Amino acid sequence: MQLSHTLLRLKKRLESQVGKAIADYQMIADGDTVLVCVSGGKDSYTLLSVLMALRERAPVKFRLVAMNLDQKQPGFPAEVLPDYLTKMGVEHRIVEQDTYTVVKSKIPEGKTTCSLCSRLRRGIIYRIAKEVGATKIALGHHRDDIVHTLFLNLFFAGQLKAMPPKLVTDDGSHVVIRPLAYCSESDIARFARGMAYPIIPCNLCGSQGNLQRQKIREMMADWDQRYPGRTEVVFSALQKIVPSHLADQSLFDFKGLRPGHPLSAMDGGDSVFDPPALGQTWSQPGALALQVVKG
Repeated sequence: MQLSHTLLRLKKRLESQVGKAIADYQMIADGDTVLVCVSGGKDSYTLLSVLMALRERAPVKFRLVAMNLDQKQPGFPAEVLPDYLTKMGVEHRIVEQDTYTVVKSKIPEGKTTCSLCSRLRRGIIYRIAKEVGATKIALGHHRDDIVHTLFLNLFFAGQLKAMPPKLVTDDGSHVVIRPLAYCSESDIARFARGMAYPIIPCNLCGSQGNLQRQKIREMMADWDQRYPGRTEVVFSALQKIVPSHLADQSLFDFKGLRPGHPLSAMDGGDSVFDPPALGQTWSQPGALALQVVKG
């Protein structure tokens, strides 16, 4: 496929961002087998494409195994992904398991099925990872997903918690990685359109989407439109945590704080609230915060 100059530049940017995320979090090491979960959506297609490109010139050797779970949803085009993965020449596993019927039998009509479906899917992925000898499981979550999850947990669960770029699975057997952590959803969508991936709709199950997540998406889209770059700024904040200026006693010894306590241990004193710093560094976010309070 002959790529346009614009698409080539976008491809290089995505590959650079993924390469940096992999290096920053040591996501992939020499000899790893990476199970890449491919759903048929824009994110997982992009993830697989970028990892295949990086593998060709990476300083370490690693194996890629693409996996798709056919959950037997009505209307699912079962031939699309096997045909695509074969054409790409990538090692792959197509797993057929009727989780759709299980979920529909357990969840009352009209209720969202996403939570149970996700748990069942996760268990199957872990099993396949063991079968193929995978040391890493790669998921297609991007920067926007990570930021949206932060606000979901903040507003609805009372936690400062997002999606980490790298974590250990619930059973302790595998490491999950999110190589698209530095990539924006808009870039991924443009790339997927340019590459003409055979996209499979994500709503074949007929379930309502996660309404809370959709509200967060709308909120962030509104903020980014009025104050461009807000999603990027919030993601950057996730990489610059200051425990002494939050309130978690397990992360900072507030009880032991006394006059003369080294300011280096606190990332400074209360200067963060001084008007010059606030005005110079956070002029737009400050205006945004004011707008949120008013709105």
